[in-house]
Amino acid sequence: MTLDPQLLARLGPLQIRARAVMEGVLSGLHQSKLHGQSVEFSEHKEYAPGDEIKHIDWRAYAKLDKHYVKRFEMETNLRALLVVDASGSMAYGRGAMKKLDYAKVCAGALAALLSRQGDQVGLVLAGVSPEAKTQFAEGVRSFLPFSAAHSHVQEMLRQLEVTEGTGPTRFAQALDFAAEKAGRRALVVALGDLFDTEAVPALKRLRSRRHDVLCLHVLDREELEFPFDDPTRFLSMEDDQQIDAQPRQIRESYLSELKRFLEETRRELGRADVEYELVASDEAPDRVLLRVLRRREGGAKGSR
Repeated sequence: MTLDPQLLARLGPLQIRARAVMEGVLSGLHQSKLHGQSVEFSEHKEYAPGDEIKHIDWRAYAKLDKHYVKRFEMETNLRALLVVDASGSMAYGRGAMKKLDYAKVCAGALAALLSRQGDQVGLVLAGVSPEAKTQFAEGVRSFLPFSAAHSHVQEMLRQLEVTEGTGPTRFAQALDFAAEKAGRRALVVALGDLFDTEAVPALKRLRSRRHDVLCLHVLDREELEFPFDDPTRFLSMEDDQQIDAQPRQIRESYLSELKRFLEETRRELGRADVEYELVASDEAPDRVLLRVLRRREGGAKGSR
């Protein structure tokens, strides 16, 4: 059964929705020929600048024509840091789930999946704190360090549940904070709409520090297709700006600019070896995560 957002929205609390998505992903992985491995899905990782050349598996290179580095037992427990954009723009959405709701479900399902297999997971909520100050860093609303404990994941889900999308985008600052907190090499999963112009450079900086970086670029279907016809007042969700426009007159230029933005984002992140997945918030989250994980099973990062 596909867990589309309309169905998920009726399931109640985030804990239930995240668990349903996790079980959907597990069901799909169990049907895969490569099932049974960790989220890394291999005892190897693709070579990155800074890795020891002496650890390259030349047999894997001969077979796959790619350089892979052997991972030793002490390295096989994955550490993953989830970075969720909770700025005002993420509160947009007129479908069953807003962008932030969708990102929460994906993050919650990944956290549950990682914890289930004994991997450590942490959380960074990006955005301006509703209070005047934050105890962490500018652009960081909340932070939970790495742990694989069940109680830790429950607290993570609780914090995600109560988080609302408000205020200006500070995603890049949160990603830089994540780079510091990730410490040694970790998987960093970024979930946001990337409307922060510095977000892509921040993702590239994360990768340059040898972290494995996955970006789930979450946009609403209306943002992707601009289906408006009647005269419309567009309101900014992060400040007081607004604009009155005739959608039919600006649709072509809007879609052209969106295409340029998406292509440039995909190209820049691809060059930096950051895995990129464009996601519409009306897609079934279990299918999206399964698509990403199966691609990682095959040992090949890619962009869509």
